[in-house]
Amino acid sequence: MWYEAGMDTQASASVFDLSGQVAIVTGSSRGIGRSIAHHLAAAGAKVVISSRKRPGCEAVATEIRARGGTATVVPCNISEPEQLKDLYEQTMSAFGRVDTLVCNAASNPYFGPMSGLDQGAFDKIMHNNVFRNLQLINHVTPQMAAQGGGSIIVISSVGGLRGDAHIGAYNMSKAADMQLVRNLAVELGPKNIRCNTIAPGLIKTDFARALWQNPKLAASIERNTPLGRIGEPDDIGPIAVFLASKAAVYMTGQVLVADGGMTTRAAW
Repeated sequence: MWYEAGMDTQASASVFDLSGQVAIVTGSSRGIGRSIAHHLAAAGAKVVISSRKRPGCEAVATEIRARGGTATVVPCNISEPEQLKDLYEQTMSAFGRVDTLVCNAASNPYFGPMSGLDQGAFDKIMHNNVFRNLQLINHVTPQMAAQGGGSIIVISSVGGLRGDAHIGAYNMSKAADMQLVRNLAVELGPKNIRCNTIAPGLIKTDFARALWQNPKLAASIERNTPLGRIGEPDDIGPIAVFLASKAAVYMTGQVLVADGGMTTRAAW
């Protein structure tokens, strides 16, 4: 075991040290993904910044390097299977290993009731938010198994735990991500690969701008959230550090909800 009975507080703090790790973070040019990349790098990991557009990725990599971290850029559109393979291969070429994979990139091309959802939008949501995660995971896990283990982190949403009249298809994909992680935890556990999910509540990102910039809706959310505020990307980044670290060495197949307590509150 990596720990010893009676270890001191300095040893306890070291379980969050990611020095020597290599982490891929998809959708990391902004929002939650950017925060995760920054926090992983601050904990010592070498981070691969990946999103569709290179300039946004380069900006985040530059920020990390300016703070003394290590980052490289591999642009990737998750809807393109060959680009997912290239993301893995370029990471291996640059660093020779992958210890943590964070599947954060997602799509939501439809807002409205399920009765208006067409097959094209449904297919894009489910492919990009679920199947592309699985494809990228399948690229990295053989190498993780060969090196003795690793950590898979899928960014889901509290929407996967609740119904919604406007983003039902997106929520279906996020519920599927939770089950994807459970299945993979069972399959990959014997190889010492841990698979967990973070389910954020409403976070102030560009992706969710239509929600948190709606004054009436934002006021309602703040009123019904025990912590009394809408989340920030940096409320999520440190959770990824925990899941990537030795502190979470016995945790797999779990959904960690970070929503300010919103889902704990009664409806009346």
